[in-house]
Amino acid sequence: MRNPAPPMLAAAILLAMVPGPGTTPAWAAPQASASAQPASSGTFSVEQLDQMMAPVALYPDSLLAQVLMASTYPGDVADAVKWSAAHKDAKGEDAVKQVADQPWDPSVQSLVAFPQLLAVLGQDPAWVQKMGDAFLAQPDAVMASVQRLRKQAEAAGNLKSNEQQKVSSQPAAATATQPATQTIVIESADPEVVYVPSYNPSVVYGSWAYPGYPPYYYPPPAYYYPGGALLSFGIGVAVGGALWGDLDWGHGDIDIDIDRYNEINTNRQIDRSSDKWNHNAANRDGVPYRDNASREKYARQNSGAANRDAYRGRDGTQARDADRDRARQSMERSGLQAPAASNAEARQRAGQASRDMGPEQRARTQGSTANARSQGGASNTRAQQDARQRANTGTASRQNNSFSGAGNPAQSRAASSRGHSSYSASQRPAGARSGGAPMSRPSPPRGGGGGRRR
Repeated sequence: MRNPAPPMLAAAILLAMVPGPGTTPAWAAPQASASAQPASSGTFSVEQLDQMMAPVALYPDSLLAQVLMASTYPGDVADAVKWSAAHKDAKGEDAVKQVADQPWDPSVQSLVAFPQLLAVLGQDPAWVQKMGDAFLAQPDAVMASVQRLRKQAEAAGNLKSNEQQKVSSQPAAATATQPATQTIVIESADPEVVYVPSYNPSVVYGSWAYPGYPPYYYPPPAYYYPGGALLSFGIGVAVGGALWGDLDWGHGDIDIDIDRYNEINTNRQIDRSSDKWNHNAANRDGVPYRDNASREKYARQNSGAANRDAYRGRDGTQARDADRDRARQSMERSGLQAPAASNAEARQRAGQASRDMGPEQRARTQGSTANARSQGGASNTRAQQDARQRANTGTASRQNNSFSGAGNPAQSRAASSRGHSSYSASQRPAGARSGGAPMSRPSPPRGGGGGRRR
C-alpha cells in the first residue's frame, strides 16, 4: 500500500486545481462548448439553427410559414424550382393555379408565386432539407432562432417598418423556463402584396456571434433586385390566396387560413377542423428523415394509405391513375420509355417503329416473322396428328391419368427432372435467362395532398 501524500503536498495540489480569476476550470471546459453540439442524435444546435435560418428569418411571417412547411418536402421543392425556371414569367396567384395538377404538396405549390424565392432555395437543396428536418424535429427551437436573428437585425438598425413591411413587437407570455419577452412580428404593409426581402446575413445582423458557424448566404439573381441595397425588396407580388399559413409564435406552430387554402386548392379541400398544419409523410417522396423520432412518427403515418386517399378527396382508382402518370413521367425523365397505356397505344407504337425501320431491317424482321409462323404452323399440325392418334387408340387416355407412370419409375423420374429444370429456369432473374442486364426502375411515385402538423 502506497503512503498518502504529505499534508503540504496535498494542499498544493488542491490549490492548483482551483481556477484563478478569469480562468475556466478544466472540468468545465467541455460544458463551455456544449451548445455547439446537437442536443441529441439528428437534431441541431443553437449555432446550426441560426446559421441555416439566417437567409429567411427576416421574411414576412406568412411567407416564412410557407417556406418552413414546404422545406419538409425537399423533393417537391426541387421540382418546383425547375418548373419556375422553365416558366420565368409565371408569378403570383396565377402561377399557383398553373401547378394545381402537379403532385406537389400545396405548401410547395404556393412557392411558385415567388420565382425570386425559388431561385434562392434552388441554390442549395441540402440546406432546404436541413431546414425542413429542423422544423419537424425542433419547431420551438427553429422559431426561437428566428426571434434571436430578428432581434439582432433590429439592434443593428436593419429591421424597420417601411413601405413594403410592417415590423411590430408583441408581448410573449412567460413560461416555466423562459421569462416574458417581446416577439417581433413582420407583416406585409399591404396584405395583398408581398415583398421578398434580399439581404446579406453577414452584414444585416451586425456582429455574428458564432465565427465557427457563419450564416448561409444565397444571393438572388440581380434580375429581381436591381438596386443592390443592404436590404432590398425588389418587385412586390400580388399573392391573392397563394399564402394561407401564418406563424403561431406562442405555440411553435403554423395556423391555416381555411378559406384562403380552399380558395386556391380547389381540388384538395380541407374542413374547418384542419386549422393547424400537419406534415404529410406521403409527400416526402422517400427522402429519409434526419432524427429517429421523426422517422418513427411519420413512418406510421405513411402506412395509412387509405387515410391519405380519403384526405385527398379521391378514391383508390383515381390515386392509382395519378400514381401511374407520375411513374410514366419519372421513366421519361430517366430516358426510359414508359409502358403503353392501352392496346391502341401499343399498336400505334409498333406501327411507328415499323415506319422508322430501314428497308434492310424491315426485310429481316418480316423474314423472322414468317419463319416463326411457319414453325408454329408445323407444330400445330403435329399436335393435331397426335391428338387424333390418341383419340383413335384410347390407350393414351387410359394411361394419361393421375397414376400415369406408376408402373414405370424411370419415366416418372425423367418427367420430374424436366419439370424441375423448367421451374428453376423460370425462377432465375431475367438477366440470367436471357444474358441481358437488369432494367433500372424508377423510384416510387409521390403522393399528393396537404396536411397539418399537431
